[in-house]
Parts: sequence; structure tokens; C-alpha cells
Amino acid sequence: MTASHSDSLVVLFGATAGAYGAKLGSDERELILLVWQVVDLQSKQVGTLHKSLVKADNLDLSDQCREVSGLTPEGLGKAEPLDRVLQQFSQLVSSDLKVLGRSSYTLCSDGQLLIRQVLQPETSKKNILLSDCFYSFYDLRKEFHTCYPSSAAVKDQTIKTMAEYLGLGTDETEEDFGVWQVKTMVAIIFSMLSEGCNYIFTEPETVKYKYETGPCSKSETVDSETVIRARGLPWQSSDQDIARFFKGLNIAKGGVALCLNAQGRRNGEALVRFVDSEQRDLALERHKHHMGSRYIEVYKATGEEFLKIAGGTSNEVAQFLSKENQVIIRMRGLPFTATQEDVLGFLGPECPVTGGKEGLLFVKYPDGRPTGDAFVLFSCEEYAQNALKKHKEILGKRYIELFRSTAAEVQQVLNRYMSTPLIPTLPTPIIPVIPPPYTIATGSIRDCVRLRGLPYTAGIDDILEFMGDATGDIKPHGVHMVLNQQGRPSGDAFIQMKSADKAFLVAQKCHKKMMKDRYVEVFQCSGEEMNFVLMGGTLNRSGLSPPPCLSPPAYAAFQTAAVIPAEAALYQPQALLPATRTPQASAAAPPAVTYYPAQAAQLYMNYTAYYPSPPVSPTTVGYITAPPGAVAAAAATATHTPLLPQPGALVRMQGLPYNTGMKEILSFFQGYQLPSLIAGRSQYSTRAYTENHILMSLTSEADFPNGALHLPMYAPDDYNGLIQLSDQARSVLQAPKEWVCL
Repeated sequence: MTASHSDSLVVLFGATAGAYGAKLGSDERELILLVWQVVDLQSKQVGTLHKSLVKADNLDLSDQCREVSGLTPEGLGKAEPLDRVLQQFSQLVSSDLKVLGRSSYTLCSDGQLLIRQVLQPETSKKNILLSDCFYSFYDLRKEFHTCYPSSAAVKDQTIKTMAEYLGLGTDETEEDFGVWQVKTMVAIIFSMLSEGCNYIFTEPETVKYKYETGPCSKSETVDSETVIRARGLPWQSSDQDIARFFKGLNIAKGGVALCLNAQGRRNGEALVRFVDSEQRDLALERHKHHMGSRYIEVYKATGEEFLKIAGGTSNEVAQFLSKENQVIIRMRGLPFTATQEDVLGFLGPECPVTGGKEGLLFVKYPDGRPTGDAFVLFSCEEYAQNALKKHKEILGKRYIELFRSTAAEVQQVLNRYMSTPLIPTLPTPIIPVIPPPYTIATGSIRDCVRLRGLPYTAGIDDILEFMGDATGDIKPHGVHMVLNQQGRPSGDAFIQMKSADKAFLVAQKCHKKMMKDRYVEVFQCSGEEMNFVLMGGTLNRSGLSPPPCLSPPAYAAFQTAAVIPAEAALYQPQALLPATRTPQASAAAPPAVTYYPAQAAQLYMNYTAYYPSPPVSPTTVGYITAPPGAVAAAAATATHTPLLPQPGALVRMQGLPYNTGMKEILSFFQGYQLPSLIAGRSQYSTRAYTENHILMSLTSEADFPNGALHLPMYAPDDYNGLIQLSDQARSVLQAPKEWVCL
């Protein structure tokens, strides 16, 4: 039994199978020794000194442990496991207190590490329930510095330095390891209790029993010395899992913020805010400790980063999160027509929602449209577990995903959707270093090579160095890095050689050659095969599979000239196109290729497979940003030939069901004039769209649906060279002056 003003102390010392002293617990090694003794603060009497060895799961002792403690694996093999030792500890302490006539006690240890960095996390991993006494303790170093302010700083204190400061003549070589430490600590406590000091132990350190959830406002001030970033988390980990990883350290209320990626899914990182800098410093010592089978990296972070993720300004969210100590579940994939009654009916009576409808929060876009996400509050873990059992059950015609969530994730998701513009903001215009006309190679001639297994950090320079003397046989603009859906290197690249013989020699010479710390596979292939993979198709032992954005009929007739997404026309055309051309010159000129960064394509392209990066060559490795002055000057001198016989608008629809037909689209826009409509799988847009995109032309601005937003466009002749147009597509693009995005 413990109390805030205890009449007894239990002086406790311990050691692990690894590091000792200031690094105790930092190597995640198990406890192997506990030594303790009861001290009566009133009568200044002591109980029996107890020493107990602990049998660890891993008996491999470090060299430092062997040298300092003198313990051996053979001796520890005969000891009791930790749970039995803790039971004996409670029984023996109770017995000693009864002998001394006392009833309450508080632990007293040499610093914070034994309790916070060893006992708490190890018992949490082994699912051992600690008694209440281990959640409150006195740090002898802090108490000593308070009693003797002229002594060394707390971080520099040790049992030996405290004893030397008091002039205690003790020799640690005379006693067994652990026994000398406890006896010396008891002597230090008696000195503090002497008539000259009359020190009173009143304010013990506390360890939080559990993590407390709660909202965080962007107006709060967060000390950067209290925040860390945890990286490498399992994607399904919750705030409670992270709090368990940092068991023994006090996390601030609502201090766990799981980070989301651009698609709104967890990216394996979290920002954690602690109550003070001391707790944060202890958290940093858990760098590369394990959560299950994965090690977690722990780094310093800033208060601004935490507020960016966890902070919110919505009163609706603040009210939703005002109910404390609730379990939050995120629902994803709800039908857009789902109501509160539908969600409550889906969850059923076995998992009642806290407050009924008040415990539901639907996530919406700024214009009020539902996103298909919702958050639900449950009052206890049992109800939340019942809800999670409904993962991927059907509501309406859709299956619903359910995940554990956090208050910070609620804020982050709401912030993301509420700040999403109806029309995405484009990045700074860019211009190519060398923009000659160029077409990606086609045909069955095997004059290309495929590099597979590249390091993800490899760049163009690394590939050229890898190729060695064969670099001179690469065609201009012949190096193609393949990026994944997030715009990051996929580990693949294609290189166009000057001939099939050159490609064969490169494949023979460089196959399984090392690049950095990885070997790279090199295969000879044709330009047609290269194009298929760059478009999102697959090339393996089973043969070729067409890109997911192409239907089989369109795939065979697919035009191979280099194109960019149609939305790239939203760039300032002066930064993308060569000098202004006359209509006659435009008809005879070959299509121009514009270099665009993967980030720009990522804003609009929703491929589920790889998409190509801009073609580059040894002479065009970099990109340069168009200076604002250059863009302005180009805009002032450029001329545009209006080809539009009447005002109109081009509409893009996203998020259509994949089985949507023309009839459904026309029915959706019933009452508006729709002279022409083009599906996203049309010939001209095969590289720019997936099957759930639609372009359509409205005859006038009066046909804009309510709430549509506008972006200025330019004459069609300015972007005819950017996109390979079929006759049908060209007829549509000759009408609009503005784009709208529903």
C-alpha cells in the first residue's frame, strides 16, 4: 500500500543484462537483479535487506554486466522469472512493514531509469500487471539536490558522488553488487533526515496509468523540447499501442498524433508530445526499441510539426472530442447517402455509440459533400472491439472498413478535407533545359534495356556511372526512370540504346552488376515493351499485361507519341510551349514534348500502377524553374489566336463508378445542353486519365452547375501540341474557354 505522504520508503536498486549507469534500459535488455530494503522515516529503523536474482528470457550477458555485477548465466538460470520475483517483493515488503508497525510506503530509487525505462516497459511487453507502488516513487538524485542545492546537477549525480559529498566512508568492493548501492542509499537518506536538514519527502514522481485522449487546438503553444517523431510503426497501430511502446513515460493529454500520407492513410509515423523535456529525453533513449517484431526509430521533432498534424480549429470537432477517455473508431467507405441512423443501425445494439447521434462525426468537403469517412465514439474497449468485428461488412452496397483512430487523426483528416480546394493549386511552372521534339521509341526492335532492382536513392548520375563506357551509346533523352504511385522511384528504369547490338552488349556486361549495396538486373527489351511498362502495364515471365487505364480495343490502337496530362494545360503556356506558332506552322510541326515533374503529374494522375517520369538524357539531367519575371515577360509578348466560335466550358468529373455509362452521365446532367462527351479512356487521353474520369463540353457558362469553380484557360492552339488529340477530342477542345471541376 502506498500514500502520497508515506511513513516509510522502500529503497530499490536493479540491474539489467546490458548497459549500466546512465544507459540503463537504453538497450532494451531484461532485468536480472532487484535489491531492496524498507526504511522507517519516523523511527529511522530499517527492515531486512533483500536481494533477488531474476531469470531473463535471454541469459546472454553483456561484457559490462559481467564485469560490474559478477553475475553468470549459470547462476541466473536457477533464478525465478520476473512475475514471481515481483510477487515475492510485495509479500516481503508487507511483512517488513508489519514488523516496523507501518502500513504505507513509497519506492525510492537512484534516478528515473529503473522504474521508467526498465520495469514499466518490460512488464508491459510481458503482460505482467504491476502493483500501484510502481506508479509513484522518489528520485533520490532530485531529492538530494533539493536538500543540498550546492551539490552537483541532478544529471551528474550518482550514488558514489552523493556519498562523497556527504563524506560517507564506504567501499563498494566490500559488498556484493547491489547490496552496497542499497546500503549507501539508506545512509544518504538518514543524512537527509538528520537534525541538520530535517528533510521531508513530500512530492513523489508519478507514472501515468494510461494514456489520456483529448483535442488539441492550433492556438496552443507546444514546447519543441517535448516532442518526438516515431518512425516505422505498423500501419494498424493505434495511439494506445504507441503509448504502450512508451510505457513508463508521461505523454501529454492528446499527445499522440498519427501521421497520414497524401491518400489519407497512415504512413507509419507519429508525433508524440510528452509532459516535459525530461520525459522527451528518456523517449529518445528508446530509439530502435521494438514494437512486436519491428524496431521503431525515435527522433526529435518540433512543436510546429505537432500542431500541424494534431491541431484543429473546428468547433464541431472540438465538441465531438470534448468527451474524454473515449475509444475512437474510424469508418471508411460509407455510401455518400448514408445517414446517422444508417450508421447506428450498422453498428447495432452490441456496440452502442456514446451519446447516440452526438457520438458520430461525418467528414465532409468544404461544400458539404460527404467523403465517405466518419468517426465514432465508444465508451469502453469492449464496445470498440465489437465494432471492429464488423470490419468489411456491407452497408448498402459497399463494404465498410473500420480502424482504431485517435483525436489527432480526427483533426488531421478534418483539416485535410476542409482545406482541400475544389480545384487543386498548381506548382510553379517549369521549363525544360533542352526542349527538342521527341518521341518515345516504338516497334519490336530490341534496342532498349530494362534495369530492375535499382536502389531507391539512385538517380540519373548513378545510372550513367553504372553504365560505364556504354553511356555514349544511349540515345538522346533515352533514360526513363519509372516512378510509383507516390511519385517516388520504383527501382526500375528503361534505357534506349542506339542499336539492338548495343543493348545486347549492355545487358550481358551489366547484368547483376552492383550499384551501391544492391545488384541490378539488366534485360534487353523492345521499345514497345518499354512503352507498355511506362504506361502502367506489366512485363514479366507471363508476358505483357496492358496498362489498367486502357481498354483492350484502345490499347492496340494506342498512339505512342509522348503526351502529358491534359490538366497540364493549366500551367502558364508560355512556360510550357515553344515560341508562338502560326496555325499553318502548327499543322506541319511535330508534336512538342514538355518536361514536367513527377510531383505535378501526381496531383492529377490516379494510376494504381507505375507511370513514367519525364524522358531525360545525359545532357538533360536537371530541370529549372521559370523565374516569375520570365513568365510575366513571356505573357506580355505572347499572342493567342482565338478559335472559339462561342463561349463554353469543359467539365471534368472524378470519382465516377467504374460501371457508369453514357446514359447515366446524360441523366445526371439532365436539363443542361451537352453537345459532346468524351470518356476518360478515349484515344487522346490514354496517358492522362483512368477509367473513372469524364470530360464533357457545355455549350455556355449558363450550363455550369451551381457551386462550380472556374480557372482561366488559353486558346486551344496553345495546347494542341501538348496532347495527342483525336478528331472527336479536338472538336471539344475548340469550344471551351474555362475549366470547371465538380
